[in-house]
Amino acid sequence: MQFIKTNVKNKIATITLDNDRSRNAFDSKLLNELCEAFDDFRTINIRVVILRNNPEANVWCAGSNIHELPDPGKDPLPYNNPLEKLMRKIEEFPQPVIALLDGSVWGGGCDLAFSCDILIGTSKTSFAITTAKMGVPYNATGIMNFLNRIPINIAKEMFYTAQPISSEKAYNLGVLNHLVSQEEIEDFTYKLANKIAENSPLSILVTKQQMNLLSKARPLDSQSYEKINQLRYMAYTSADMKEGKQAFLEKRKPEFKGE
Repeated sequence: MQFIKTNVKNKIATITLDNDRSRNAFDSKLLNELCEAFDDFRTINIRVVILRNNPEANVWCAGSNIHELPDPGKDPLPYNNPLEKLMRKIEEFPQPVIALLDGSVWGGGCDLAFSCDILIGTSKTSFAITTAKMGVPYNATGIMNFLNRIPINIAKEMFYTAQPISSEKAYNLGVLNHLVSQEEIEDFTYKLANKIAENSPLSILVTKQQMNLLSKARPLDSQSYEKINQLRYMAYTSADMKEGKQAFLEKRKPEFKGE
């Protein structure tokens, strides 16, 4: 593996994001390695997976690699996107996945973190969605992830302002299960993982799948789906998306016109 490290001990698997040079930004190679790791863990007796960053890193994940975003006119997050595939693998993984978040989480990194079952952070942890700065539309799956984690008014503020929320606020909102010191987070996380590993894996599997299914039990008619697709198409074919991507690459402030 080039961008991640894996380890298994006492039926607890650890995946460490290991591309600090790019702040663990998503590209297809990193995402494919993560998918491969979860596939491999399905073949052995794993009770818990811990997804973490390197201890010395300040960023857990910087989100999507801007260079891999498509040009305007193409959906930036289709169903078969590697991030979407990875999120489904985490959701469908039979045992709990714990996110050890000792660093900031940006953009699509929030999707990845919110796909995990339990989130543990430190004072370094923060969450931000910056798509509004680049004119990129979010897909329905990603928005549903947010609405399953935080109140809709908080989600709207995050999306509208593109500003991060602190670890303390995330904890008070229930986004983080636990907020601990940087010195304690590793011991705390592995102690929690060991407690889970001692319990019935079948009971946990059934409970996880039930909770995931019930959390999606929100009726949505076909017209609403069509409206969502039309809205996203309007955004990802816009001049604003082209300007946002170009401004980011040129390291300047974008000039959005709402077109």
